[in-house]
Amino acid sequence: MVNTLRIHPEDNVVTALVELPVETRVEFSDAPKDLQVIAREPIPFGHKIAIAPITRGSHVIKYGASIGVATEDIAPGQHVHSHNLRSVRGAATS
Repeated sequence: MVNTLRIHPEDNVVTALVELPVETRVEFSDAPKDLQVIAREPIPFGHKIAIAPITRGSHVIKYGASIGVATEDIAPGQHVHSHNLRSVRGAATS
């Protein structure tokens, strides 16, 4: 059953459509057949979960664009939120 939403094929996070308890398999409509992601921690409704490894300093991709930079390594199945993501929204660029 689909329980998350990937907005763009290049996204490395998906959004929980329901609360995901620990050890829930993450399912989304265009997931590759060989992709198996299991929630490593509870994921609240509407929050992001990594579907690929994201190394510290790498961009978190949602909507096909960077929404921030990982402040620590993030494994597939981990909750992605303000505790491990520094937002780039509204950041000044030069």
